[in-house]
Amino acid sequence: MDSASSSARTVAACVIGGIVLGASVVALHLGAGPAAPSLPPVEALRRRFRRRHRPVRVYMDGCFDMMHYGHCNALRQARALGDELVVGVVSDDEITANKGPPVTPLHERMKMVRAVKWVDDVIPDAPYAITEDFMNKLFNEYNIDYIIHGDDPCLLPDGTDAYALAKKAGRYKQIKRTEGVSTTDIVGRMLLCVRERPVSDNQSHSSLQRQFSHGHGQNIDDSGFGNGTKISHFLPTSRRIVQFSNGRGPGPDSRVVYIDGAFDLFHAGHVEILRLARGLGDFLLVGIHTDQTISSTRGPHRPIMNLHERSLSVLACRYVDEVIIGAPWHISKDMITTFNISLVVHGTIAENMDYTEDDSNPYAAPIAMGIYHKLDSPLDITTSTIIRRIVSNHEAYQKRNEKKEASEKKYYDSKSFVNGE
Repeated sequence: MDSASSSARTVAACVIGGIVLGASVVALHLGAGPAAPSLPPVEALRRRFRRRHRPVRVYMDGCFDMMHYGHCNALRQARALGDELVVGVVSDDEITANKGPPVTPLHERMKMVRAVKWVDDVIPDAPYAITEDFMNKLFNEYNIDYIIHGDDPCLLPDGTDAYALAKKAGRYKQIKRTEGVSTTDIVGRMLLCVRERPVSDNQSHSSLQRQFSHGHGQNIDDSGFGNGTKISHFLPTSRRIVQFSNGRGPGPDSRVVYIDGAFDLFHAGHVEILRLARGLGDFLLVGIHTDQTISSTRGPHRPIMNLHERSLSVLACRYVDEVIIGAPWHISKDMITTFNISLVVHGTIAENMDYTEDDSNPYAAPIAMGIYHKLDSPLDITTSTIIRRIVSNHEAYQKRNEKKEASEKKYYDSKSFVNGE
């Protein structure tokens, strides 16, 4: 009896509550009741609901010239501040007007940015400075919630802050700059290579390698050419490698594709061959050769980027699943078995294409096993291509570097700790 009475009371309460709620909705719709005018309109409530339940979209722009792991880490940090990352790539003309001529043209820079695994969308020909019109376009057309930049200042030629409008709008967020690398540093390494060669030919390969990869000897030119070029020292940590890693291995039935190389000055040619290689299987394993191996096969001034720098650049590529840091020059049958490799590939465009003429072919084992495949490289670009661009126009790049070095020196002189990832 008590149970039946309780149920009846519950039903009655629900009916009364429904009637009261329905009356309230009708009153609000008709504009009745004293509280109605203070409530937001229905459409505004709908917009607010959609905004709360759609992905947070963040925007980051840049030149991304000679794209390196510092750029990739900036994009990784930016992506962590939202759900979707839209990246604006500055046009060639804008870079030339504000910084000097770019080393890599827009179409190559677009390929590089699109290949970064933290990037969701790309806007070509972005302006160097965030104008009011472009900012409104970001907010209204691209549904951008926040504009992101590093803690290093980005100043226009007139000395004003390129992100002043975004800061004023309250839609700006800052990330920590990745220490130890910049395009200025990398160009400086190549310019240093050009300066060293005439006076360094008598030095040992290992000595030159240490100087070139680690930035020693940059003041050897008595003419003062390039004095002050800052070669940063990269300090690799296990945490950074984990941040860049996918954190997963191949499945038991995965078709593992292996490709190896130096991947120095990671460029669009690398990206395209990795894209094709990944399409041949379920899991792409990339072997990255040691600094010593590269020096012995390509000359004392190589590599320009050291092993850990090159590893991070490759790990940031969306087509890559795993890397071997310090892969052997010769691919053995034991290595193929250890990593369960189904296919070994190599591009038709590479720095060292005479390996088949050597007495000891590094691909002899996969060739004998019938799992070696040569891929047609989509782009005729190598690390030497990038170096030639710098060397052929070294005066313009030297002027660009000197300009940039002044702002970088100011940044480092006034640098303070910034918490970040």
